[in-house]
Amino acid sequence: MALNFFDQFMTPVYMGVPLITVATLMPRIAFLKPTQQWLTGRFTALQTQFINSAAYQLFSPLSVKSHNWALLIISLMIFLITINLLGLLPYTFTPTTQLSFNMAFAVPAWLATVIIGLRTQPTHTFAHLLPESTPTLLIPVLIIIETISLLIRPLALGVRLTANLTAGHLLIQLISTAVFTMMYTYPAVTLMTATLLMLLCVLEMAVAMIQAYVFVLLLSLYLQENT
Repeated sequence: MALNFFDQFMTPVYMGVPLITVATLMPRIAFLKPTQQWLTGRFTALQTQFINSAAYQLFSPLSVKSHNWALLIISLMIFLITINLLGLLPYTFTPTTQLSFNMAFAVPAWLATVIIGLRTQPTHTFAHLLPESTPTLLIPVLIIIETISLLIRPLALGVRLTANLTAGHLLIQLISTAVFTMMYTYPAVTLMTATLLMLLCVLEMAVAMIQAYVFVLLLSLYLQENT
């Protein structure tokens, strides 16, 4: 029977329970809740420092009105980072390799930024559809193009996250399969391939964190346009 490399992206079910439900609950267990004590543990201090630094990097260029979104966007970033990193462990499942899962976050968040722009500053929001000093003949074409680019934003958010994680997981599985296949026939080549696999795993850890950051960074840029 031929091995299907895409079986790893199917949602596993154990005793009738989809494991994607268990995976989405893991970030709540992995992170510690801050306490009111003056002295905390090292992990809690590092966790707090990381969250504060991420919030500063994301929201320092934005207006004061958009700072109300800090808790939501930072929580989403921590959630995505944790899910992506836990998916790199053996015998685990990565929910963010499912496009439907990513779109469930991208569409409501993007739609909320658009609705806020239409409620608070409708003139400025509609002005994005038509750049200044546009020739009269190009006005209908540019409005259509800008509308399509606006509607395709949530799809770009979801597809970017899905494609990057899927490609990395698939490449890791391909190289690991080659290592097990050549283990006894070509030991020298197997050693070099295994070294490449370890470097790829480190790279995939960086990609897992960077893609979560890019997801919320683009979302904050969309928020900046509408606040």
